[in-house]
Amino acid sequence: MLTERHLQIFVALAEEQHFGDAARIVGITQPPLSQGLRRLEALVGAKLFERGAGGVELTPAGVALLPYARRALTSIEELHQAAVERDPEGPEIRIGLAPEVPPSAGAAVAAASGEVLAGSRVSVVTAPTSSLVNQVSTGRLTLAVVAHPTVLDGLEAGPVALLPTWVLLPAGVADADVVRLRQLGGLPIAVRPRTEAPAARDLFLDTLALHRPTGGTVVVTDERAGLAMAAAGQAAMVTADPLLAAPGVTRHRLADDPLPLRLRLVWSRTRTPFLRPNDVMAQLTEALAS
Repeated sequence: MLTERHLQIFVALAEEQHFGDAARIVGITQPPLSQGLRRLEALVGAKLFERGAGGVELTPAGVALLPYARRALTSIEELHQAAVERDPEGPEIRIGLAPEVPPSAGAAVAAASGEVLAGSRVSVVTAPTSSLVNQVSTGRLTLAVVAHPTVLDGLEAGPVALLPTWVLLPAGVADADVVRLRQLGGLPIAVRPRTEAPAARDLFLDTLALHRPTGGTVVVTDERAGLAMAAAGQAAMVTADPLLAAPGVTRHRLADDPLPLRLRLVWSRTRTPFLRPNDVMAQLTEALAS
């Protein structure tokens, strides 16, 4: 079956004439882009590109089909726009938040969404970054705040917002307001499962290892579990939530802020045409960063 993604791959490759550049435009890696192209060529029964020294060029069949592909993508966007405009209750903004997003930041994005799109209905769900990206791609969510970096798979994205973090320690481990990772002794750092946001977790762990070669990590299901382990004297936890606290746990800044929380807004240009990066998304990004 011919899909919207097939058309996006075809048009991006025709315009960029390079597999790597087209993959970045679509938001996927080269292997799935190549697979998508092969499926499209099988569906239309013609070879669409020829490889050259500097990249790829359209075949005569590709040249003939390109205008139709562009018109089809335009029609899909117009269809989404018409559906939004004819909704008697106004556009519904379904927002996804990664578990790492502090409650205040998530609330700011939700509030800003209601303000910049008058008459809209706002709903919010929480899910791991890997799930949120998929839900935005398939249209189940309008936009999401996800951990960065992550593979966006064809989605649009706003700038990365860096949120400062604190380290929560069992009482008595440190007295200073500002500590360094090397000063945490042998306490493991509580981290969420890698499968929730593989690229973001890898960056966190690589940075942690650079600043603290020993001590290790322990996997927890969520920040409440990490806080409980800190209260029990079993782990330290890095958090961007300024209000997360418990008896027996002290809060400290990390010197030079080596582990900021990296977040960004993601959305689908074709599935949510009423969201435009130059107006709505700029205001939502500002709300996230503030």
